[in-house]
Amino acid sequence: MMTTQNNKSKFAAICEGILFSNKKLILLVLLVITGGMAYYASQLKVDAGFEKQLPLDHEYMKTFMEHEKFRGANRILVSVMDDSGNMFNDQFFEKLEKVTDAVIFIPGVNRASVKSLFTPNVRFVEVVEDGFAGGNVIPADFSPSPEEYETVRANIVKAGILGRLVAEDFNGAMVWADLQEINPQTGEKIDYQIIAKQLEAIRTNFEGDGQTVHIIGFAKIVGDIAEGAKSVLYFFALAILITAILLFWYSKNWKLTVYPIICSLVAVIWQMGLLKLMGMGIDPMNILTPFLVFAIGVSHGVQMISGWTDQLIKQPAGQRSSDLAARGAFCALLAPGVIALLSDTIGFATIYFINIEIIQELAITATVGVALIIITNLILLPLLLSGIKLKDSDKFCAKFKQDQPHGGIWKLIAGFAKTPLASVALLVTIGLFAFGYIKSQDMQIGDSQAGVPELRPDSRYNQDAMTISTEFSLGVDMINVIAETTPNACTESYRAMHNIDRFAWHMSNVEGVQQVITLPQFAKIITAGWNEGNIKWRELSRNNYVMRQSLSGIETDTGLLNQDCSVMPITIFTEDHKASTINTVIAAVKAYQKQVPPALDDTGGLIEGEVRFRLATGNAGVMASTNDVVKGAQMPMLIMVYGAIILLCLITFRSIMGTISIVLPLALVSLLAYALMAFLGIGLKVNTLPVVALGVGIGVDYGIYIFSRLQSLMKSGVALYDAYKETLRLTGKAVLFTALTLGIGVGTWIFSDLQFQADMGILLAFMFILNMVGALLLLPALAYWLMPKFRKGI
Repeated sequence: MMTTQNNKSKFAAICEGILFSNKKLILLVLLVITGGMAYYASQLKVDAGFEKQLPLDHEYMKTFMEHEKFRGANRILVSVMDDSGNMFNDQFFEKLEKVTDAVIFIPGVNRASVKSLFTPNVRFVEVVEDGFAGGNVIPADFSPSPEEYETVRANIVKAGILGRLVAEDFNGAMVWADLQEINPQTGEKIDYQIIAKQLEAIRTNFEGDGQTVHIIGFAKIVGDIAEGAKSVLYFFALAILITAILLFWYSKNWKLTVYPIICSLVAVIWQMGLLKLMGMGIDPMNILTPFLVFAIGVSHGVQMISGWTDQLIKQPAGQRSSDLAARGAFCALLAPGVIALLSDTIGFATIYFINIEIIQELAITATVGVALIIITNLILLPLLLSGIKLKDSDKFCAKFKQDQPHGGIWKLIAGFAKTPLASVALLVTIGLFAFGYIKSQDMQIGDSQAGVPELRPDSRYNQDAMTISTEFSLGVDMINVIAETTPNACTESYRAMHNIDRFAWHMSNVEGVQQVITLPQFAKIITAGWNEGNIKWRELSRNNYVMRQSLSGIETDTGLLNQDCSVMPITIFTEDHKASTINTVIAAVKAYQKQVPPALDDTGGLIEGEVRFRLATGNAGVMASTNDVVKGAQMPMLIMVYGAIILLCLITFRSIMGTISIVLPLALVSLLAYALMAFLGIGLKVNTLPVVALGVGIGVDYGIYIFSRLQSLMKSGVALYDAYKETLRLTGKAVLFTALTLGIGVGTWIFSDLQFQADMGILLAFMFILNMVGALLLLPALAYWLMPKFRKGI
């Protein structure tokens, strides 16, 4: 063991010689790189995308990508509501027509998918004396008048769009449109922020004078989040200000305050610049990652300041040298600093194995940022500290020594390195593990609340969503189950149509389902229509000619069938997109798939009349697949994160018991974080899944710095209790200060316009503070019980 320590010292000495001997050259190179990275960082753009949130390897998403025509997930819904409660007036219809035209010409809108009272694909069919008659809901020769409005009202009822495109009380109407990732006019990827601004312009232009406009859809969510994310810059500035104030109080010197902040900001600038050079942007959901990099940088910077100050104090009075102090701090913190940052880097990198692009982007962003801190905090910061000139170094050291931990609170903390406090800590830990495990079982995978959880409940978007779901009988959330069968099945196979109809009836009776729409439903209605509307004829006909007659007027742009009628989606409208609702519906579909499997021929193809039901498209279908992937990735991600930390700790400290003392507090905090999420109703989803990994990555730094110092003292022969008191004097104080500073910084996020930023602020502040408590109280208690040979020294 001593040989290893000596080798490490020799390596640190070699690095010290190279670094400080070429100080000016290295600082110049770093300055030039920072200038270049700042230029590229200024060109970094917000890059949001719908498909990057999809787990493309999942079974449901393979169906989603294969049946592009029936996706229905990336949809825009724009409703125009009349304040009077009656939409049949000239002004309303004029506005609805203009809104329809404005939506059609939004870049990336699939114009064939646009549905409104004013689009030709919204038609009615009625039974007349000679058979059937039909036409556009709003006639081509429509001119506003009370008589014409009565005709339109009747046509709406005949078309069966009441509650869908028209509000149940006739107080408003909607425009539907599906977005494509690639703009068919330009061939370029659509910009969701531009689309969101155009949607908001529609609201601005047409709202007022008795009408209100309500807009929902993924594009609008992205726009609202991106708009709210601008406040992140203000919170970032506030965090820097809070950090600076607390750092000055801690360090008693403005240079010791500014240098760590500069180095942390340099890491962020390099991170942003490298993302641009890698051809990446930054997603609104990952907008908080640069702050986390800044936080980690400050955390390690405080340790370097403490190390530098400690080295300065140890020097003889009147002969103190900033350069020698910086060299000593560099050598002392090189090993624990590198191992802590490597633990962070590898921990974040493991998130990349979750095959969802937005999470992989987060992994790259966080990994690159933390890796750069190795340069900025372990190279740049010591070089800057070496050049500090103190007016009166002896006075500075005397003042700093007065503030060292020696009061009652520090004696109490040191008491956790011996019994009875070590025993109390162990018993409390066992109790917290039990509580955390039980409460964490209540945490939901996916959304736990109605509305968009990334936005505040009272946000305009969530209010719009509530209005639309209240005024229209169909909710805004749906799952499309794709029914695959043999070609021309809708007109040549009664058995196939009956199978689809039976499945639809089964799903309509599932809890959480509002309504189910299928092609067989329309076929039955039209068949009855051909027979004077007699309800007895509202059945599927076994006669192929009757089936052809019933379905001849249903076009493929209705979304009810494909070109050769071999694919017919079953659209299931759900009450909401809560995880519990989606899980219930998905479970019902899977149970039916298992009970009624399709018969296949020798080649694996469907026998005529058989139907294969495949999950899923629609926005709730996408959520179902994402929730499934998040649930499956949760435990492997934690295993990889903790596995990397355990391996690096074992390599560094060569102590199994020491590694357990570092890792066990982290595991407890992770479990309690899940319990907190359950208590606050925060679901585990794409944007919250990495938070625990990020919290662990930052929290492990506390344990590594404390145990590194503690182990070094114990190996030199100091008893555990005395060694821990000495550790608290330097490293412990820095850990306490860092956790409180970062906790206060992220705690300000609760005032953000974005709900998910407020949630992340609560979770991260919780993890910062509890990881600090675990490192200061639980780690020495575990060391007391797991490493008894060091209790009385060597």
